[in-house]
This record gives sequence, structure tokens and C-alpha cells, in this order.
Amino acid sequence: MKKRTQIAIGTVGLLVLAAGAVAVSTARGADDDGAPVVVVARGTVTDKALAVGTIEPDVEISVKSKVSGVVGRAFAEEGDFVAAGAPLLEIRPDPTPLELVESQRAVEMQEIQLANLQREADRNRALAERGLISTQEMEGAQRQLAQAELEVRTARERLQLLQSGRIRGSDVESVVRAPISGYILERTVEPGDPVVPLTSYQEGTVLMSMADMGRLVFRGTVDEIDVGRLREGMPVQVKIGALPDAQVVGEVEKISLKARKVENATSFPVEITLEASPDYTLRAGLSANAEVVIDERRDVLVIPERLVTFEDGAAWVSVRRADGTAEKRTIRTGLSDAIQVEVLDGLVEGEQVFEKATRTID
Repeated sequence: MKKRTQIAIGTVGLLVLAAGAVAVSTARGADDDGAPVVVVARGTVTDKALAVGTIEPDVEISVKSKVSGVVGRAFAEEGDFVAAGAPLLEIRPDPTPLELVESQRAVEMQEIQLANLQREADRNRALAERGLISTQEMEGAQRQLAQAELEVRTARERLQLLQSGRIRGSDVESVVRAPISGYILERTVEPGDPVVPLTSYQEGTVLMSMADMGRLVFRGTVDEIDVGRLREGMPVQVKIGALPDAQVVGEVEKISLKARKVENATSFPVEITLEASPDYTLRAGLSANAEVVIDERRDVLVIPERLVTFEDGAAWVSVRRADGTAEKRTIRTGLSDAIQVEVLDGLVEGEQVFEKATRTID
């Protein structure tokens, strides 16, 4: 019995010694605090608003035809630069048999009418020489004859246009020419495709899209929370995923007066002009993010905002004293970019601020 009692007492004694050792070790760790600190330094804080959108030409033109038919030859391809007036596509006439027959019969009928008016004009001239009709009647007959001649000419030209796609001795032709000098961004038709002409009553077939790539803009949307802080002329930094090393800059040119609602999110369209640079090539349709610089403070004291505790309208941090202990100190903050915050008062350069204790979940 005594032996068992001694063993039990010895075990308890070991447990007590172990607990004491743990307690000493913990106290020593608190004294030699190894909590990470951040040194107060000078830096730059920039407040930005984010716009999401794409790079687009300032003006993009849809090329259409004024005559109907089918696409014949193509004189230019996507990516080509063409001068204003250069041929782009040939539209080959493709009249229906009924249209062709009607046009031919219209020419014949106008020619018959012209022949009748010519004979009548000859009779009136003979009567006028005898003084049997007045000068007014003679002039009226001449006007009808001139009008009939124009109608015959119009009917013949329409038939020529249906048959060959051009009018002999005239600038009228079925070749679509470039309306501006610029690049061909997209060709939406191929040889053999039908073409609906552009008229006052129909939009017509889009044959190509063209743009002057010398002036590109960023078009996107900004959240309604930030739109009130934007002003025309603000500097912008544009980040393009396809060109990660490109330093694209610009400035805000337009801010829409009307919001756009997409999937219950309210945003405002913005337009940003971009500065051209030989260091990179921008292409229409590139996705981009535009960071509009709202405010910026350079060479100011900054610390990570995660170190600051905001409560009851005040801000404070835990500053490391010379002996390693912590001091709770109230500070006055300025501009923040949600990562770093400007310190206006309460800290000096070179001081050390403790990181907040990390919370663990058991």
C-alpha cells in the first residue's frame, strides 16, 4: 500500500512540475513579444473609382449599299487600311425575271410615247408656221416632248443598272466605296450573299464596319456609389488584361446623365479618351478596367488600414514602446484607398505599430 501511495504522489508531483514549466514558458513568451509590427513610413495614397468596359473606336461606321443585288468581288479585307472613296465591294445586279421584263417593257412604252409626242411636235411646228396655233400651245408641246425624252433616258438607265450594274457615261455604279479613311474592322458578307439596299424605308444590309483607329476611347460603366465623385477631365489609368505591361492613360470625357440597370445593379455609362502611344497597339473590343483618380496624396505618412481600429468616431492603433510593450494611441486619419490610410496626426515616421491579433476558431 505504501509503495502505491508513493507512486501516486510522485505522479502528481510530476504533473505539478510540468504545469509550472508551461506557466513559466507562457509568461516568458509574453515578455519577449514576437507579434509582427509595421513601420510607419512615407508613401502615396490614391483614391480611385473603378469603371469596367471595353476599348472602342470613337466613331465606327456601318457600310451599306444603295443598290440591291448580290455581293460580287471584294476589293479589301478585314484589317486593311483604305482611303475615302476606295472601292470596297462590287454589288452584282441580280434582278428577278419579272423585274427585268418589266424594265424592258417600260423602256419600250416610253419610246412609243416619245415617238407619238415627236410626231405631234412636228405637226404643231407646221401649224405654227402657218399661224394656225398659238406660241403658247407650241411651247407646251415642246415641254411634253422634252419630258418624254427624259423619261425614256431614265427607263434605259434603270435597265442598264439592272443588267450590268452601272450606267454608261455616268458615275453611277454598283461598287460600294469607302465613306471615310480608316481600317476595315469587320466584313459581314461574302461573295454571293444577297444585299438589301439602304433606302428611306429600310436599314439595308450591313456590308462592313470601318473606323479611324487613330482615336480610341474607353466606354464602360461606373457604380452609382462612385459616379457622384467623378468630374470631366479627371485623370484615368486604364488596365488591359491582354496588355498587362501597357501604361495606358486618359481622362474622363463624358458621364451619362441616365443610369443603366443590369441584373438589379445600377451603373452609369462613362466615356474616357485615351492617349496614343507607340509602346503598345490597342485593338477594338479589348476588355479593360479604368481607374479614375479621385484624389491622391504623395509623400505622406501611411500605414495599412488593417492596423487601425475605428470605434465611437475615433481611430486608434497599438504602438510598440521602446521596452516592447504596447501603447494604445489615438490617431487622426486622412485619405484611404481601402488598403493604406494616410496618418495626419498621432504617429511619426519610423515608429512601429503592432498587427492586430489573429482570431482563431477552435
